[in-house]
Amino acid sequence: MVSRQISIFSTCPHSRDALPGEYLRRVQSVARWSERSGCRGILIYANNSIVDPWLVAQHILASTNTLCPLVAVQPGYMHPFTAAKMVASLGMMYGRRIYLNMIAGGFQNDLRALNDHTPHDARYRRLTEYTLIVQQLLASDQSVTFEGDYYTVRNLRIQPTLSPELFPGIMISGSSPAGAKAAARTNATAIKYPERVEDEERLFSSRTGPCGVRMGIIARSTDDEAWQVAHQRYPAQRRGKILHRIARSISDSYWHRRLSDRARTIASEKNAYWLGPFENYHTFCPQLVGSYDRVAQELRGYMNIGHDTFILDIPASEAELEHIHEAFAKAGASGNTLAPHHQLYSI
Repeated sequence: MVSRQISIFSTCPHSRDALPGEYLRRVQSVARWSERSGCRGILIYANNSIVDPWLVAQHILASTNTLCPLVAVQPGYMHPFTAAKMVASLGMMYGRRIYLNMIAGGFQNDLRALNDHTPHDARYRRLTEYTLIVQQLLASDQSVTFEGDYYTVRNLRIQPTLSPELFPGIMISGSSPAGAKAAARTNATAIKYPERVEDEERLFSSRTGPCGVRMGIIARSTDDEAWQVAHQRYPAQRRGKILHRIARSISDSYWHRRLSDRARTIASEKNAYWLGPFENYHTFCPQLVGSYDRVAQELRGYMNIGHDTFILDIPASEAELEHIHEAFAKAGASGNTLAPHHQLYSI
């Protein structure tokens, strides 16, 4: 069996409906849980209605020792020079690697408020140019000249320069053909909301380059215990189903339409793969639910297909991360255990 390095990221809570002081403490707690459980990094959301992700990233860097922020970067919020400057500045101040989650758009209402009416595929072409400029600025201490359809810079240079070992990891949504093409052009990890393992196997043959998935995991000693936790945490609710239908009707997101269609055909607890929380507007992530061994079997399937990066949903508690990492450990080689502050598994 081939040895492969697997990177695991948790997700930071968002600030919507949170009190200021409580939110900061919550971020700090989740970041420290994630670090202690062995996560490589933590995803930080970005949209019009929540705290700026770069400010959250700096707080996480100051509150942890090894955890790497995975910052969502939306081109509408800042010029690529500014994004590169943030990476270089944080790298100099904290000596920590930053990961960038390059997002092509966002909620339709957010885009309209920014007067951004760019079509879906064109947003990914724009994102490609944006990402290439950021990469070129950070890769060298030389001036960068770039002329594209959306961005042009001439003799632009970043100071302070970034140490090569801190060059950012780049992730881009790879669910749609346009997103997959953008990831390939920028050598980014293509991240998607996965389908069932057997469906992923059929889809994966067209993928090139590094790939990963975003999912929630609820794992316990037995299937029954895991499903009990799952239904308590994500109950079916009429309001959630209505909100989900509204979101589907106004979204041009490829993955949202795809998962909505899949949810209609997957409704059995015999499957570890569960879209109930997605259908009820609790979370956008598919969930893997079951015993440690059952979830490990599914994780091993995704790994064997070629997915090397796993971005988890927002953890409910530190204990939840421990359950998750028990499943990942069982997905690895026989006898493989997770040591503190490590995030690598051999399979």
